Amino acid sequence: MAQRARSVTMDHVARHAGVSRTTVSFVLNNRQGAAISAATRRRILDAVEELGYRPDAGARALAGRRTDWYGLITEIVTEPFAVDIIKGAQDRAWSERRFLLIASGRGEPEQESAALEKLLEQRVAGLLYATTWHRPVQVPPAARELPTVLVNCTDADGELPCVIPDEFAGGHRATRRLLDAGHERIGFLTLDPAIPASIGRRAGYEQALREAGIDPDPQLVVPGYGDARRGHAAAAALLARQDRPTALFCGNDRMAMGAYDAIKERGLRIPEDVAVVGFDDQELIAAFLRPALTTVALPFEAMGAAGVDLLAALTAGEAVPDAPVTVDCPLVERASV
Repeated sequence: MAQRARSVTMDHVARHAGVSRTTVSFVLNNRQGAAISAATRRRILDAVEELGYRPDAGARALAGRRTDWYGLITEIVTEPFAVDIIKGAQDRAWSERRFLLIASGRGEPEQESAALEKLLEQRVAGLLYATTWHRPVQVPPAARELPTVLVNCTDADGELPCVIPDEFAGGHRATRRLLDAGHERIGFLTLDPAIPASIGRRAGYEQALREAGIDPDPQLVVPGYGDARRGHAAAAALLARQDRPTALFCGNDRMAMGAYDAIKERGLRIPEDVAVVGFDDQELIAAFLRPALTTVALPFEAMGAAGVDLLAALTAGEAVPDAPVTVDCPLVERASV
């Protein structure tokens, strides 16, 4: 290969090969469905080698093969607890002698598409797409051109494999802990009732009650929408009832923080008068509330690792499950029950 000139661009490659810049991009990114002849592809790849364009991808990539890198597009780079997805993915990738290229997407389609193009330029073998909270997503169209796995989210079109937390099992486990402590009237502060996390956790909560011979009471379920202020209001409404609950299962730790204030404002004690279980195990909240909060952990690190396992299977041409892969949400015992 000729010595690399730092100023070589895709436009130079296009002029050298006598094609458009778009055609060069399609060939280098292996765009499917592009009507480009084998001779034109060969001419573009020869120009890439001759001009020394994009050598960081390696000679193997220029020959049409993928590198030993995985790409990760995520909105969670700055989140204090969800970065464990990155750690789990990095550690598992490294154990397979793979490397991870990370690009911030922030959930903005234009930025995500640009980030994906950069990863494709590096000839990544596959892609992980991770989100802060569990929800359906629309991935950039180019993500369907290479093996792609979603982490902590699902494909709105139902086509791409994904790894998600077992919300049902987490809700069941939290409620079971309160039942085992002797509580029968258990209030539930939900997230937005329409999102998957809220639906799954409520289903687990209700199933645990039924297994204990208790009919779920819809009046004990109050939306708190995931923040401390509305969690405070939801808890206060439940505690103002004449037949108030003796325990609260909060759909996340921020609502539990608001619930703590509502409980103490009524002169009640945690856990003697009202027990509380949260969800997320957001360390900056759960470990520093007084008493420290018993909560269910979202398995971010384990989901990152599971995402890499699924991606490795895809890139090896192996069959992967059609249904979402679920990862268990463990209980973190502290002092609020």
